[in-house]
Amino acid sequence: MAKTPSPCISVCKFRREGHCIGCSMTKAQKSMFKALKKPAHQSAFVTMLMAQQAVMGKFSHWQRAYEKKCAKKGASFPPQAG
Repeated sequence: MAKTPSPCISVCKFRREGHCIGCSMTKAQKSMFKALKKPAHQSAFVTMLMAQQAVMGKFSHWQRAYEKKCAKKGASFPPQAG
C-alpha cells in the first residue's frame, strides 16, 4: 500500500482564523502530519481533517484535489489504515 500523502494541496494561505483556505489545516496541524510515521496515524489524521472541513464548510474543492494527488501517488482515497 502506498504512503498516505499530505492533505496539503499547495494553496497555503492562512486566513480562516489560522486555517489554510486550501486544506483547512493550521500551521501546527501541518507540522503534526509531517511528524506522523505510522500509516494508521496518517489515515486517522486525514479522516479527522475531513470532519474538520465538514464543520467549517467551503472545502468541497479539497476532496477533488486530494483524490487526484492520491491517485498520482498510488494511494487510496479515503486513506486506509495500514
